[in-house]
Amino acid sequence: MTAELVRGQNHPLPQTRLEIRISAGNPIVAGATLGDERGTVHGAEWVAHPASPQLAGIEVPKQAAAAHRVAVDLGAMPEHIHRVTVLLALPTGVGGPARFGAMAAPFVAVTGLDGTEIASYTITDLDSESAVAALELYRRQGAWKVRAIGQGYAGGLAAMLHDQGLERGADLAARINEAVARGMARSVAQPPPRPEGDGRVRTAAAAGGTDPARAQPQTPPQQPQGAQRQPQSPPQGAPAPGGPIDYQHPGRRTAAPPTPPPTAPPAAPGQPAQPVAGDASGWSMDERLYNQVWGMFEDLARTTAAYRSAVDFAESRMEQELDRVLSDPRTRVGPAADSARAEARAKQTDLVEQARTALDRDLAQLIAEIEVVEPALPYAYARWDSPVWQAYRVPMEAPMALRLGDLHLPERADLRIPMLVRLPLERGLWIDAGRSGSFDGPADSGELRRLAADAAVAIAARMLAVYPAGEFAVRVIDPAGSAAGSFAPLVGAGVLAEPPAAGAQGVSAVLATLTQRVDLVQMAIRSRATDALPPDLDTAEQLLIVHDFPHGFDDRAVTQLRYLADEGPSVGVHLMMVADREDARAYGPVLDPLWRSLLRLTPVADDHLADPWVGHAWTYEPPMVPPGSRVLDQVLGEVGRAAQALRAARARQSYGG
Repeated sequence: MTAELVRGQNHPLPQTRLEIRISAGNPIVAGATLGDERGTVHGAEWVAHPASPQLAGIEVPKQAAAAHRVAVDLGAMPEHIHRVTVLLALPTGVGGPARFGAMAAPFVAVTGLDGTEIASYTITDLDSESAVAALELYRRQGAWKVRAIGQGYAGGLAAMLHDQGLERGADLAARINEAVARGMARSVAQPPPRPEGDGRVRTAAAAGGTDPARAQPQTPPQQPQGAQRQPQSPPQGAPAPGGPIDYQHPGRRTAAPPTPPPTAPPAAPGQPAQPVAGDASGWSMDERLYNQVWGMFEDLARTTAAYRSAVDFAESRMEQELDRVLSDPRTRVGPAADSARAEARAKQTDLVEQARTALDRDLAQLIAEIEVVEPALPYAYARWDSPVWQAYRVPMEAPMALRLGDLHLPERADLRIPMLVRLPLERGLWIDAGRSGSFDGPADSGELRRLAADAAVAIAARMLAVYPAGEFAVRVIDPAGSAAGSFAPLVGAGVLAEPPAAGAQGVSAVLATLTQRVDLVQMAIRSRATDALPPDLDTAEQLLIVHDFPHGFDDRAVTQLRYLADEGPSVGVHLMMVADREDARAYGPVLDPLWRSLLRLTPVADDHLADPWVGHAWTYEPPMVPPGSRVLDQVLGEVGRAAQALRAARARQSYGG
């Protein structure tokens, strides 16, 4: 039976090989410190953290996520280690809550390798704290116990590490935050919480996957722009005409969106449910499809985590059984030893096969679902090779999200989940034009740079295609003109706000224009005087593509670029960098905040993106146009003609006025 601990309570640990499973409503950082008999941590080498995740007997995750698994082998702890303290902290400088009081209470469970809970602890009563010592595993008279601590620190990681005995705790905290920020730049943003009443049955739960974050309050998602309201029946007990006045705002939603009725016949007993496109909750079909895609993404993450955990458990148990055989001189050799080894390996094989069977069942269900969902996706969510683009017309309203590529895991490479991001973009993009060291891309750096520029054009074209005419503008900075071939489709279709800027003067002019726009709009919003903006100010959403950075940039231009990255998204100015990180190192740490704030993408398939739940390394594939396809020219031609017609209509209106 699981022991549900309260602060200060302890519980014996029946085994030495453990997992500590952590769930929270938002991405958090997990780490651990090793202490002596007094609990003192004698140096940074006694701390396991994302920048140094492995110590003797313990391994922690390398990045922030909403769910973690910390592997612990108390039998492998050095004799001078008597205390292991599990630390949780909120990442800094990457957005998200700044204190634990603004999010759901973190949940921590100590489990066996088979997932059986030994003790659990919900860390409550946190407010301004941004770091917390959650649990303590300690040695007492040769046996190990766990104690619930729940000690929070408003001073964050630095204060917590200093309290653990580290004199240079602030330096280590800065190093940890830097490592986490680099990891967050490669993480997919967590989607909004699903509303209550979402009737979608998750496959990972059936597979015994990682527990989802505990009981986070659910709120109905905001209505996407242009979504049609669902007809609502009057609530029971509503006053009759002529009765008391209802002062509730008629357009304000106070309940979860309706769950769509099933459109497929019920499945036969014992058979999986037939997949249906749009079976998630939502106020419109676009929102239902968006929630369904994110549901599949989460399903794949969690069911794969369950499979990997089961495989790790099988390997660990086999090692334990083999260790017992080898530790006894009487069974170390001979027929008994051979039989014990064969039995241990047979058990391991059986467990792995059971886990693979469960995984294959869930993957088959997800594949059947994606085969139904993919053809039903609107062009904002569809691949470039989807037939929906053949009937493309410039929309009257912007969608709630955009597809930026595909994601998959090595367990089933042919199961690709669309990577959808909400619009307007909350963070800019950095498309790597250099080798990251983790993918087998082209050896030629020039070819890789060309692919990076092509990926930027493909993403920019998708953004232009999903916005109504006149509501989205793209500007390009190409100081040396080295990507003229890649940008030719945008230039030829006439969809750019102005020709690509070249040279130092062109860079300065574009940055000055956008910086002024951000300043004016921010001042107008703060003063509640948006009607006083200059009539010639372009208030459309803006995307600035910066190619071949830092060529053509001086210190002033770099400062303006950082300003646009920080302040631009809140007023509709977004940044897309196409650059090699190594080329930008000449500016030193001044560009580190810019690098961390942007979502890093690659022009070729690369397993570097992480999910917000369990932190899997997902392989990202950019949304490239199929070779020989004319769909990009067709779509950009429609966008260009719509923009030209709008400009002509405005000119006639201005002339007539």
